[in-house]
Amino acid sequence: MQYKANSPEDYINQVPEERKEALNKLRKTIKTNLPKGFEEGIQYGMIGYFVPHSIYPDGYHCTPKEPLPFMSFASQKNSINLYHSGIYAVPKIHDWFVNEFPKHSKRKLDMGKSCVRFKKVEDIPFELIAELSKKLTVEEWIDIYESAIKK
Repeated sequence: MQYKANSPEDYINQVPEERKEALNKLRKTIKTNLPKGFEEGIQYGMIGYFVPHSIYPDGYHCTPKEPLPFMSFASQKNSINLYHSGIYAVPKIHDWFVNEFPKHSKRKLDMGKSCVRFKKVEDIPFELIAELSKKLTVEEWIDIYESAIKK
């Protein structure tokens, strides 16, 4: 589902009522735990966390006008999806997440390359997401990103 939102608050106000509390908690969890330097906003139709142009002026190589994306989440038709670039780009983080997930959830991990899908709001492992949010600093993410695009 695409929401036409101008701010994270606007986005959450548009989602179905039964998801608002979980999205607010997810937002707070990420904001509280992300290292200093990442900014929050609407990016690609989702609530996103990114490296602002003030820190990384080059922006995202596919769309340089966009700040460098890092993490985001969205309310989709059948799930709440969490996207984390570190899960995709850093095998150590991917493996850590896959190994930790069963300790935080009774459900089977439903995951794509950088996307983790939660079909029920009560299944969102907020403590695990808090730990995931802390895994990379802005500087580390820029280094990983630049080494990947220069290949």
